[in-house]
Amino acid sequence: MKKFKEFVVAILILGALGFFIYYLLQSTNQNRALARSIAELSPRGGPPETIEGLEKAIELYREQHERNIREAAQTGVYWKILATRYMDRNMHNNALEAIEWAVYYNGGDPYLFFIRGISAAEVARNVSGFSNSAVIEKERYYSMAETAFKRALELDITYTKAMFELALMYVLDLNRSSDAIDYLERFLQLLPSDINAMMVLARAYYLTENFSRAIEMYDRIASRTNDRQLKEDALNNKYFIQGILNEY
Repeated sequence: MKKFKEFVVAILILGALGFFIYYLLQSTNQNRALARSIAELSPRGGPPETIEGLEKAIELYREQHERNIREAAQTGVYWKILATRYMDRNMHNNALEAIEWAVYYNGGDPYLFFIRGISAAEVARNVSGFSNSAVIEKERYYSMAETAFKRALELDITYTKAMFELALMYVLDLNRSSDAIDYLERFLQLLPSDINAMMVLARAYYLTENFSRAIEMYDRIASRTNDRQLKEDALNNKYFIQGILNEY
């Protein structure tokens, strides 16, 4: 079954690449045909000299431009699909390359920047070693992820998945819990019942020594979750923080 799934994914990847090559060849042929059509409107082979010829040339260019827009949009869709297929197989470096092309064709899609952030963060997490080059590479990909998530939020200020993943990266990977708090609070304004966001926010409050708010958040989690283990964890964390406060 696993081999069959891998075969299907490989076919989809090859299909997307095949379509892109076909698109380039078709575009080249269409542009050559358009150039010949324009040249035929003038006896000297240059720009048309009559008003009627110019109007006809403009119409030909307009039709070609509209075809190019449709084809570019479809090409962008195929690159987007290819990127998600790579991500499904944890091939995040390959996914980042495909996302670059998808963004080239549709730079206004917040989802593309969201998945760029996901893949860049995964690449950063998988960088091994403590050499200067490894540290620099890790920082570069984390920076790429941060920029991508923020760009997704610029394009869609209500993009809760981008808010959560950015905040999660700040808390778990970058030791920047204070930067995560605003995103998590905004997230919970939009999705007030999301327990996962509450847990991360409670942790961020604790790590920034905002103990009273951390206790409030753990209380909120315990009162709203139906998961017995999660409720127990939330209450244990609450009592632990109360113990810290009692020592002051």
